[in-house]
Amino acid sequence: MKLSIIIPTHNEESNIGNMIKSIEQSVFNEYEIIVVDDHCSDKTADIVGRLALEYKNIRLVKNNHEAGFANALKAGFSSINAEVVVPVMADLCDDLFTIEKMLNKIDQGYDLVCAARYMKGGKRLGGSRLKAFLSRWGGKSLHYLLGIPTHDIANSFKMYKKAVIDSINIESRYFEVSMELVLKAYFLGFKITEVPTAWKERTQGRSTFRVFKLLPSYLKLYFWAVLMKIRSFWCRYFR
Repeated sequence: MKLSIIIPTHNEESNIGNMIKSIEQSVFNEYEIIVVDDHCSDKTADIVGRLALEYKNIRLVKNNHEAGFANALKAGFSSINAEVVVPVMADLCDDLFTIEKMLNKIDQGYDLVCAARYMKGGKRLGGSRLKAFLSRWGGKSLHYLLGIPTHDIANSFKMYKKAVIDSINIESRYFEVSMELVLKAYFLGFKITEVPTAWKERTQGRSTFRVFKLLPSYLKLYFWAVLMKIRSFWCRYFR
């Protein structure tokens, strides 16, 4: 099997059925869908169970650790049967047709492909202006100042070779994990690129992303990356 698609879910009963059907209509390569139950208290798991009877490539796994996006991703990563994996959000915000472009880059030899809203051809539709400003500023500053090969490091919509995931000790708890994975992959020497994508704000359900709660974690990773780049420069030219 070529591709594993991970869908972390926390109370997404209003979205998960449409999300799975959208994948079936948009992705044409061989794939499996792994839905992660991140401590849902609604009917998400029941809906996935019924859909699994119709679509034989769907599996439901549970996040048995503390609730949170990073632990849900880790539960999904540990369950994949493919050599390439892409997490997608359950709220239909990601443009699933971007997956084919990402797979093309993997076939060209890249290890990690970022779907980017802030590069040429990408766009962000709706959502908080504050979150948009912070994610755009953070991604572009890391790209231009440090050479990180994406304009949109915060977007969770990324495709990874399994070797990348296996090489990284994930320390994040929440949505900052997407930034952590790119930065650590970059400093480990993996080949990274990006493709444009369109992102749109959810129309149903509630997001668990809280910008002021997560900002310190993003800043910690940001300054870690700056220090790593300075250390790399120092070792290269002054040792």
